[in-house]
Amino acid sequence: MAMIFVNLPVTDLDRAKSFYTALGFTINPLFTDDNAACVVVEKDHSAFMILTREFFQTFTDLPIGDPTAAASVATAVMLDSRDHVDSTVTAGLGAGGTEARPATDYGFMYQRQLTDPDGNILEFGWMDPKAAEQGPEAYAQQQGAPDPS
Repeated sequence: MAMIFVNLPVTDLDRAKSFYTALGFTINPLFTDDNAACVVVEKDHSAFMILTREFFQTFTDLPIGDPTAAASVATAVMLDSRDHVDSTVTAGLGAGGTEARPATDYGFMYQRQLTDPDGNILEFGWMDPKAAEQGPEAYAQQQGAPDPS
C-alpha cells in the first residue's frame, strides 16, 4: 500500500503539534521525537511530518524557504462534507491559523484555505462524489448547470 507523507518545516514543534491536533488529526508517537512529529491525516494513507527547520535542513542542501514570504506548495485535504471543511478551518483559526482568502464555492466543490502558524498553506475541500466520479463538466451538464470551467 502506498502512503503519502508531506514534510513541513516548522519553527515551534509543540505549537505545530497543537495546531494539527486541533484540526482533528492525531500524532503517531512511534515517529515523534524532539525534532519531528508524525501527524496522521488518514490512517495507513497520508500524514504530515512536521519537522523543526534545523532537522528539515538535514534532508536537503537547498535553503529552506520562508512560507510566510513565498508560497511553494499548497497541500489539499478533501473531507467528507462542507460542514466538515468549515469546522476544520474554524478549529484551525482557533489554534492560531489564518485564512487569507475567502471560501470558494463551485457548486460541485467547496474549498477553504488555511495557513498554519508557520505559513504553510493547507486547503480543505469537499467535492460532490458524483462530480469526483464523472468530472466537473459531465456533472454540470447532468445538473443542467453552465460549464464550471
